[in-house]
Amino acid sequence: MTQGKDRVVLAYSGGLDTSVAIGWIGEQTGMEVIAVAVDVGQGGEDLQVIRQRALDCGAVEAYVADAKEEFAADFCMPALKANALYQGAYPLVSAISRPLISKHLVRAARQFGATTVAHGCTGKGNDQVRFEVSITSMAPDLKTIAPVRDLALTRDVAIDYANRHHLPIETTKNNPFSIDQNVWGRAIETGFLEDLWNAPTKDVYNYTDDPTYPPLPDEVVLTFEKGVPVAIDGRPVTPLQAIQEMNRRAGAQGIGRIDIVEDRLVGIKSREVYEAPGAVALIAAHQELERVTIERELARFKRRVDERWGELVYDAQWFSPLKKSLDTFIESTQEYVSGEIRMSLHGGRATVTGRRSDASLYDFNLATYETGDSFDQSHSRGFIEIYGMTSKLATARDVRFGKGLEVGEGAL
Repeated sequence: MTQGKDRVVLAYSGGLDTSVAIGWIGEQTGMEVIAVAVDVGQGGEDLQVIRQRALDCGAVEAYVADAKEEFAADFCMPALKANALYQGAYPLVSAISRPLISKHLVRAARQFGATTVAHGCTGKGNDQVRFEVSITSMAPDLKTIAPVRDLALTRDVAIDYANRHHLPIETTKNNPFSIDQNVWGRAIETGFLEDLWNAPTKDVYNYTDDPTYPPLPDEVVLTFEKGVPVAIDGRPVTPLQAIQEMNRRAGAQGIGRIDIVEDRLVGIKSREVYEAPGAVALIAAHQELERVTIERELARFKRRVDERWGELVYDAQWFSPLKKSLDTFIESTQEYVSGEIRMSLHGGRATVTGRRSDASLYDFNLATYETGDSFDQSHSRGFIEIYGMTSKLATARDVRFGKGLEVGEGAL
């Protein structure tokens, strides 16, 4: 190994593009490459196999990290507490993994003395922004490069390079889709999906079975403590175990398939297909438990905060001051979000069928219409009079100025 050369850490997946990028970066920049592989639950090959492949492809060092537990606890659980669904649908599958991967890239850069970080993103996606903003937030002295975007490493060039250099990587498989997956879900794009009229075909999906022909309904009881799932059907679970089990059970029922046209950070619209069975089921359960345990005005405001939190994370602002402040607010709302939610998983739907909590704000005696009703209905007349007073006064003013509300053919 040559001493004194600048070094670059590369976000390494073990696939064709990043394997070729090791040698390509070296040739184009003269820097030594350290490969960084972070397991966030994407499945596939063993980390040590990936590590050896990186070394065989020319990396001078290889950093591997099993970050599944960290990802589930420190990134998926905050998303769950925020009921994070970008544009009301997308549970931020890729968006929440990029800050974690960036954290390990920075850690590896410090460990191996690198001055630059490289990633495999293109110039039109969201992830280039997420990686680079995250990295500069943690380590503003580090430079970043993207071989595909900055060094002309196109797919055909990568295949030719791998064949000429006899790299230990498969180059003949032609996957029509671009896929990113982790324990929180799976994102699929490009190929024939770019035509908005084309329906997804069966081969698009992997985490979910066809909901058209589901097995028998699966009833599950989820126990939460302060917004975090801690048991399933009475069995204690870690955050990672909770996500994995719900991925399996909800996925078997075809739950969590999402097909949307999404507003990307870079300003274009993109057709995206997602599978997130565990995330969708857990968020549905968490939202229902919040309805039982969070006071009305706080719940109304939190829904606005949740939406903004999701937008910030989607828009590469995981480490921003506003997102950190919203984290503090959201965490404070979870103090009483403890209890049990019973759900029926069946035919593509996760339906809440029961809820109970020692911290519940639901009072049976106030809610019931039967004998034992403790709600004093005589108070309602005065309440309505006071509640409607401002509208009543405003309407009377409109009438004085000839601007009464139109009702039928006349005006008030």
